[in-house]
Amino acid sequence: MNHQTKRSALIVAGGVGNRMQSPIPKQFLELNKKPILFHTLEKFYQFDEKIQLVLVLPDHQMNYWEKLCKEYKFKVKHTLVAGGETRFDSVSNGLKHIPDDHFVAIHDGVRPMVSMQVVNRCFRVASKSGSAIPVITLNESLRQVDDESSNIIDRDQIRIVQTPQTFKADLIKSAYKLENRPEFTDDASVYEANGGHVKLVSGNRENIKITQPLDLKIAEALISD
Repeated sequence: MNHQTKRSALIVAGGVGNRMQSPIPKQFLELNKKPILFHTLEKFYQFDEKIQLVLVLPDHQMNYWEKLCKEYKFKVKHTLVAGGETRFDSVSNGLKHIPDDHFVAIHDGVRPMVSMQVVNRCFRVASKSGSAIPVITLNESLRQVDDESSNIIDRDQIRIVQTPQTFKADLIKSAYKLENRPEFTDDASVYEANGGHVKLVSGNRENIKITQPLDLKIAEALISD
């Protein structure tokens, strides 16, 4: 990759912990003795110490986050931005702090197990193609159901989408000027709706999204391996 490439990472963390059955929002739960979000931010900092880090949190969680940073002596430099009503609004708010000439990796705050190779791959491919979306194949069989019956789906035609979804910043910022729609389930869908072509790259299976208690147990096992 061109070492002159200007890189940002936009980390989006809007969880409240309902599915985790925890009073503490999932992004603040401890993984290997420190909050999940610390691991996530550190991963991008380890990849590139000059990367511009933007963290989007719900407004009411900011004081708690700053308290955690002091308590754990967390020193990774980042810009803190207030989120919005939806993930779409939160990403839109965060993108306002990303320069147009950067490449930006938009990443779920509760995916601390993304590999350095995947982060590198996403930036490298996005720098050539304008976008890079990490995906993995399925091991399980799939069926599509309706009221009366079900049909097998060819799993070879299906991919599970991960983050960081990485883009030329001015292109994804332009896409986020669209009105939000129900079909905007991730950044790639917003990018495509604005005429962008999505380039798929290989993700890593360990890059799970921690949303339920079992996910946290899996992440603990992976991080201690």
